[in-house]
Amino acid sequence: VQLQASGGGLVQTGGSLRLSCTASGSISSIYSMGWYRQAAGKQRDLVGRFFFGDGSRNYGDSVKGRFIMSRDNAENTLYLQMNSLKPEDTGVYYCRVVSKTGRTYWGQGTLVTVSS
Repeated sequence: VQLQASGGGLVQTGGSLRLSCTASGSISSIYSMGWYRQAAGKQRDLVGRFFFGDGSRNYGDSVKGRFIMSRDNAENTLYLQMNSLKPEDTGVYYCRVVSKTGRTYWGQGTLVTVSS
């Protein structure tokens, strides 16, 4: 599975951005697709995860109620709509796929900067 993430950029506090992650390759092997972010000097944390089997989603506590994931099946794309952005949302956002066999794939990351 190959992943291509895009949509990052600079936004002011309170603004919105939408990230995209398009998967190619063995799409039928995907168990879940999700977003993680890593701020400078910190560990990579879960933003949200989308489970292909039943369409369920879970979100990290810090983004609940502000971020929404959606999926375009035809385009094999997972979107992350980020609203009410805060400076602490700044970081590199990575797309991750977990296959049905447990393999993990990471995209290249896209930088989101929220100015105060």
